[in-house]
Amino acid sequence: MSDLLRVSSNPHIRDNKTTAGIMMDVIISLIPASVFGVYNFGPRALAVIIVTVLSTVLTEYLYEKIFHKDITVGDFSAVVTGLLLALNLPVSIPLWIAVIGGVFAILIVKMAFGGLGCNFMNPALAARCFLLLSFTSQMTNFTYDAVTTATPLYNLKHGGDVNLYSMIIGTEPGTIGETSVIAILIGAAYLLVRRIIDYRIPVFYLGTFAIFAAIYSAATTGFNFNYVLMQLAGGGIMFGAVFMATDYVTSPITSKGRIVYGIILGLLTGTFRMLSSETAAAEFVSYSIIFANLLVPIIDAFTTTKPFGYVKPGKDSQGKEIKE
Repeated sequence: MSDLLRVSSNPHIRDNKTTAGIMMDVIISLIPASVFGVYNFGPRALAVIIVTVLSTVLTEYLYEKIFHKDITVGDFSAVVTGLLLALNLPVSIPLWIAVIGGVFAILIVKMAFGGLGCNFMNPALAARCFLLLSFTSQMTNFTYDAVTTATPLYNLKHGGDVNLYSMIIGTEPGTIGETSVIAILIGAAYLLVRRIIDYRIPVFYLGTFAIFAAIYSAATTGFNFNYVLMQLAGGGIMFGAVFMATDYVTSPITSKGRIVYGIILGLLTGTFRMLSSETAAAEFVSYSIIFANLLVPIIDAFTTTKPFGYVKPGKDSQGKEIKE
């Protein structure tokens, strides 16, 4: 039994937050990005959001009903997954593809691994990457004012005109929820005030990426501060840093681990976005977060503090092997 259980002394942290309460706070924090997305892209954005959320909630409910499991849709985690996925989709996406994404996120990424708390990667991000690989043209078809057009980062990469002010406000093509930096920052402020997310992940993620972008800019065309700001304002990195990378289940549990995790995310996103080909441009942030998710167990293993007085089985307090 001693090999299975670790009993430690106080202090222990207790919190009155519930899963449903936390998820509701996340939903509230996503309202500014959702409202602006509907304002920016029109009623069809609302249709995408509603259909995607319904697909995730119904999938979770039917799965648990069919397999006689406890019904957990009341914790709102399926709503959060559907909302995050919807805000990561282009407004022109066919609704049936959005449904496939919602089913994949819940059935394959979440429930197949045991439900909430057992998935090893973010369900919404995994579903987005699945849809990109399966329906590439539809997932990269960005429209604005009913006109198909390139994203600001594509224009930036190819020397086209980019309006930094429009990127910050959000009146640019992109996915439904990623365009407005202001709306995302409002949501981030709410999550920080409510202590739902740890500032370390987004700060070190964005900070590392900004340094990477500054070095890249200086090494190629000469340092350009506006270039760094444009890279931060575009491509969904703000949305990913605030709402996706901070997911409780798939991010490190230690403070040091979160710093390391954020730095890894910044380096990965910078490498993918600036040094690799543009074939996966729509998913650089998503791929970075999913790849970093896979490293979380390793990060936790190296950053978790060992209990005081803990002796590794088979060794004494001096680290010497104990002979039978």
